Parts: sequence; C-alpha cells; structure tokens
Amino acid sequence: MRLRNNPKAYDIMKENDSFVIIEPEKCKNKWHEVFGNDNPIYIEIGMGKGDFIYQNACRYPDINFIGIEKFPSVLAAAINKVNKQETKVSNMKLIHYDAIELKNIFAKGEVDHIFLNFSDPWPKNRHAKRRLTSKQFLSVYQDILVSKGEIEFKTDNRGLFEYSLVSLNQYPMDLLYVSLDLHNSPENETNIMTEYEKKFCEKGPIYKLVARYREDG
Repeated sequence: MRLRNNPKAYDIMKENDSFVIIEPEKCKNKWHEVFGNDNPIYIEIGMGKGDFIYQNACRYPDINFIGIEKFPSVLAAAINKVNKQETKVSNMKLIHYDAIELKNIFAKGEVDHIFLNFSDPWPKNRHAKRRLTSKQFLSVYQDILVSKGEIEFKTDNRGLFEYSLVSLNQYPMDLLYVSLDLHNSPENETNIMTEYEKKFCEKGPIYKLVARYREDG
C-alpha cells in the first residue's frame, strides 16, 4: 500500500542531508568521493521504507549502499525510520530519483550491484515497459554497472517473475541463480528481508534470481 502524500517530505530530506543526497546529479562519477573510500557501490531501486538497504549497510560495512526511491513520501518514511535506529551507519546514502533517469547520476561502470526488491508488477500488458525488469530499464542498468556487475531480483508475484526470467534471458543476460521458494532454500540463511517481505512471505513463496549481463550481449 502506497503511503499518503506527506507535504513535509522534501523538508525531511533537506533536514537529513548527512545521509540524504539532495542533488545526486552533482555526484555523478564522484560517488567514491561522497563516501570517502573506494569500496564497491551497491544500489537498491525502489527501496521502500529502507529496511533492506539499512540492514545491508549494517552487515557489510565494506560496501557502500545507495537506496533510491521514486516517491517522496515513501523516502521520508524511510528517513524517519533510519533516524530511530540505534546503530548509525556511514556507508549508506538515500536518494529521491526515478530509475529510468539513473544515467544522470551514475557514470558508466560506477555501480557494482543492483537490487530490485518487490517492484510494482504492472500487471496489464500495456504497462509492461514500466516494469523494472523491462528492456528499457535493463539498458539503463547495463550502462551504469561494471562489466561483471549483477542484478539481484526478488518478488512474490509469479507473473512478474516469469516475465523477468524471459526479459533478462532475451536481453541477453545469464541467470546465475534462480529460486522458486527462497525462504525454503539454503540461501535463506543469509537473506535480508524487506519490510514487505516480512509481512507477506507467509501468503506464498518468494521468488529470486541473480543475473549478469553477457559480455558479448
């Protein structure tokens, strides 16, 4: 369920500029300077309320994490939630941005890994191009990822998962991992759940894939 509009969302972003990037376009090709190190950069597109990206930043301090959210009110909720956490992290930044425009804020090969978690399935065929695993988005990701960078995708929507398997394979990409029931697989031991995942995992299986662009693709 999408959050109600928060009229103070932009104010909340500006008040938390220690970890919220207000003008991300100025960071293009400078993200390592922003973090002050040369660690790998992992991004989550559609970060929701931030549980996943925050927990990753806590678990993996030698990786830089950037959470990207299109909707201001959702990002504001994530910021408020992060501020309530006892553990503070310096390897996480949050951004309000549209995924289709990511080439405006990341240089070619500047990102090492992309997470897509429980994206909007856009079930109607006429809206297929809006899915975050459609060809137009895959083209954007390919431009900003390093040559052997990977996309990690989770969903509870079987239709979206099947669409994504076909879309990635046809792009073309190589599927490195596919699970039709993540929570009952060995990989679940290291799985970090999103807030959505915690609420709805009992209603059905969680699907996951990891894919890499073909170097000759």
